[in-house]
Amino acid sequence: MSRLFSWEGFLFSCLVVIFTFNAIAAPDFLGISNQINLFQLSIEKIILALVMTFVIINAEIDLSVGSMMGLSGCTFGYLYQMGVPAPLVIVICLIIGIAGGLFNGWFVARLGLPSLVVTLATLIGFRGLARVMLEDRGIGSFPDWFAALGQRGLIGPVPFALIAFILLFLLLYVLLERSGFGRKTYVIGSNRDVADFAGIDTARHKMVIFTMSGLAAAFAGLLYAARVGAVRGDVASGFELDVITIVLLGGVSIFGGRGTLVGTLLSILIVLNLRNGMALLSITGHIQTGVIGLLLIASVVIPRIKLPTPRSLKPEAAP
Repeated sequence: MSRLFSWEGFLFSCLVVIFTFNAIAAPDFLGISNQINLFQLSIEKIILALVMTFVIINAEIDLSVGSMMGLSGCTFGYLYQMGVPAPLVIVICLIIGIAGGLFNGWFVARLGLPSLVVTLATLIGFRGLARVMLEDRGIGSFPDWFAALGQRGLIGPVPFALIAFILLFLLLYVLLERSGFGRKTYVIGSNRDVADFAGIDTARHKMVIFTMSGLAAAFAGLLYAARVGAVRGDVASGFELDVITIVLLGGVSIFGGRGTLVGTLLSILIVLNLRNGMALLSITGHIQTGVIGLLLIASVVIPRIKLPTPRSLKPEAAP
């Protein structure tokens, strides 16, 4: 019952209103193909948002996810063009994601540098490596089986990427909400000193979370390459800002220690339905971005509004 009056309850109410309006205003909105496209066109961002939830609850930030995603996609295109078998290239790209995440985690957790500074540097570094590999070229003509992962249905009309998103959400939900790892994530995000005093290896925990982020970004880069069928050096530029917006809108505190994966999921559904509905109504992308920005501002302001207590409910002063 308490969730009905929580931020998640508010998000769910917004989602119902948006969904109902879209269904009435745009006749094609409820079509199966449109509902699948709704997820498929942003699948990489929403996969990153799930893992970014862990990062921010842990009181950190990872600005490098978009660049790592681009580096992974460009590495796949570059190595495949050089004649390396595609399955081996996929493994290499995932290893690069793990290495990039460990690199970020080591500087943040072991050297104590701010994650904002570290991941801003790797945002530039990873993007630079991607551009060095491809320069201004685009690479495509990937294997049919690889392109099918992002462009065709795996189970009926449902593509592989959407199935991967659902399975990942379930796995991460259990990890965050039903495991000791999740409880440690909240404790460290709330107060690292308390976590250290309680005997939690906070440095190791943070390195694991950054490794998860790097691996998810590399995986998302491969999905992007499969879905689009080509890669360039500027793949996924600016994606990190959209991902962070989704997570914060879901009620995750930028200061750490608070938030849920359910809130992130509701935020994902709100953003996807808003963008899809506005697109069906021929509303331009700039206006769509402005609406999402206003929604983010509201997500920060509304929870901090304290309504005055009605006079009749105030306790009477003792005589």
